[in-house]
Amino acid sequence: MGSSVHVSALLAREPDAATGVSFARFMELALFHPETGYYARDRPRVGRGRAADYYTATSLGTVFGELVVAAAVQLLGAHDVSAHTFVEIGAEPEAGVLRGVPHPFAAHEVRRLGDDLRLPARAVVFSNELFDAQPCHRLLGRGGLWRELGVAWCDGRLVERELPALSPEVAAMAARLPRAAPEGYHLDLPLRSVTLLHQLARQSWGGLFLACDYGRSWQELTEALPAGSARAFHQHRQSNDLLARPGEQDLTCDVCWDWLTESLGQHGFARPRVESQEAFFARQAGGALAAMMAAEAGRFSARKQAVLHLLHPAHLGQKFQVLHARRD
Repeated sequence: MGSSVHVSALLAREPDAATGVSFARFMELALFHPETGYYARDRPRVGRGRAADYYTATSLGTVFGELVVAAAVQLLGAHDVSAHTFVEIGAEPEAGVLRGVPHPFAAHEVRRLGDDLRLPARAVVFSNELFDAQPCHRLLGRGGLWRELGVAWCDGRLVERELPALSPEVAAMAARLPRAAPEGYHLDLPLRSVTLLHQLARQSWGGLFLACDYGRSWQELTEALPAGSARAFHQHRQSNDLLARPGEQDLTCDVCWDWLTESLGQHGFARPRVESQEAFFARQAGGALAAMMAAEAGRFSARKQAVLHLLHPAHLGQKFQVLHARRD
């Protein structure tokens, strides 16, 4: 019995399976269930090989980690870098960003979701493609109103269904929804990403918050993405079939940068800022970049290819953004 059958069986046992559970609940089961969830499966997910589903900056060798270290050191400035612990949240097993990378920090710790997320008093809290993987809610404009989409178990299969009422998480922020609900417009709400950030930021620690991810402004999410931002990845192919292969494909949606910067500001972080990955590394790790390119001058090496892939607007340079803020 494959994991997709197990996830379907889990959803079929939900109290509201017939009428539908929220899409966020479906994502919880499909991604994070400890036995059958996508992130619980013992298989390669990240990399360039055919067995993986997608690749990310950490797939390009140590260059990404070296630039992250250089940027963190510059952003911490006069603060004692050696007194800070570099805490990476959500890395794949054996694939931390500082693996094989020299660094000046007191220690490097990797925490997976489900681990103890208590943070040391002085820390650099880093993540790469963490917040986009948090469960999101889906809305649909219908008859001038925003209606929530869920997933139901019907006649032995998973189907998308409009829920009879907004789930509590969505109802709590309904006043922030656009008054106009264009017919057929899909709006994906990454509310759990804010919950996770709150869990990290409310703790009493000082240092640097650094998150690499992809996202949009609230205006873009509500006006420029009529099909929504939720999507699936399987064997390096992007799909809009979100219910296919539950437990066997990745599900993701764009984070809302406005919500995350607002949350950091509410927790005392100074001037949270979002930049494209290209601009961030050029601004905060320029010295390290210059040294890398000088060392590889005259040849088109793997390291130079990695730098270009990380920075080029057509590759990861504009696709990903970096949210950073400091709290003393």
